[in-house]
Amino acid sequence: MASTPAAAVPLKTIHALLGRRDEPTDGVVDYCNFLRATLAQRGVHLDILQVPWTDHGWPGALRSLQDASAAWRGQWALVQYTALAWSRRGFPLNVLRVARILQKQGVRLGVVFHDAVSLTSPRLRDRVRLRVQHITMRNLYDRAERSILTVPPESIEWLPANPVRAAYIPIGANIPEYIAERPAKSDQIPTVAIFSITGGESQRTEVQDIAAIAKHTKNKLGAVRLEVFGRGCLEARISLESALQGSGAALRLRGLLPAEEITRTLAASDALLNVRGQTTSRRGTAIAGIACGLPVIGYGEPGSDPAIDAAGVCLAPWRDPDKLADLLVRVLSDSALRRELHQRSLSAQANFFSWSAVADRYVKALDLAGAAP
Repeated sequence: MASTPAAAVPLKTIHALLGRRDEPTDGVVDYCNFLRATLAQRGVHLDILQVPWTDHGWPGALRSLQDASAAWRGQWALVQYTALAWSRRGFPLNVLRVARILQKQGVRLGVVFHDAVSLTSPRLRDRVRLRVQHITMRNLYDRAERSILTVPPESIEWLPANPVRAAYIPIGANIPEYIAERPAKSDQIPTVAIFSITGGESQRTEVQDIAAIAKHTKNKLGAVRLEVFGRGCLEARISLESALQGSGAALRLRGLLPAEEITRTLAASDALLNVRGQTTSRRGTAIAGIACGLPVIGYGEPGSDPAIDAAGVCLAPWRDPDKLADLLVRVLSDSALRRELHQRSLSAQANFFSWSAVADRYVKALDLAGAAP
């Protein structure tokens, strides 16, 4: 079992258990690394371990977990849950075996649900897969002493009516926080950042939305620049360039960027457009925009997520690109509104999405107060 070394013996140790790594980037690994650095300032060591079921198969991986966790009695172990981290095709039943081993070892079981909410699909296989995931997550919740939810519990249909063992902790941005003054622009052309495009079947819909919004914005405001980067962008190059033909929008495609460059790119933009699913407090690409003080325009339901409602976020109904385009035009054309949204994003970053705020919520949720000297 792979483990990251600790520089010194800490006062308290928490074990974060990862499943299969995502490629080419892994937001859950980044999440754990940022959280570890901030918890260390509070006298808590987050030990990050991978359960290597993809390398050694489930029997070997579970034996390794049993050996490693023999010394964890009375300590917290936080299973980092996404369906694909614990299965190849989204049927993550083996994660329940992980939970049983930890409980038998006397470990304090916690689960961090990184994708507790999924969109429905008309396909029978997808509906069956979603049902299995809901059963698995409810079983994990029932077993765990504490569950960490990255979205409000009211939005999660498989939870019990009164989830008393759950704590709502929005995620932090997996990039450095931008704390300086926003850089001066060399021109007056509005720049709209688009951070990542989903692959597979969703790519076509997202590209169509981006193109429709860009054309509408160009017609209303004149020249506009799209700064597109992150996962899936280069793979969508051909379809995106084709969809934007004749729009008059300037397109810059950059692919994967180092974390520091993502921060600089967002800080130099006027707004972040998010068409990748719902804009919630678990959507890392949207949180990155908030961390940089940007107005964020995306799909979502106002009033359903207090952390998002507090930020400079403008939400349109799901898959309504016309409404999203109207919101973007309003934000880009109204400097006073942009300043207001900028301040709201900075405030929400400090109160909800900064790693300091995230770590403080973990200390409270896991009753770690007094861990620091």
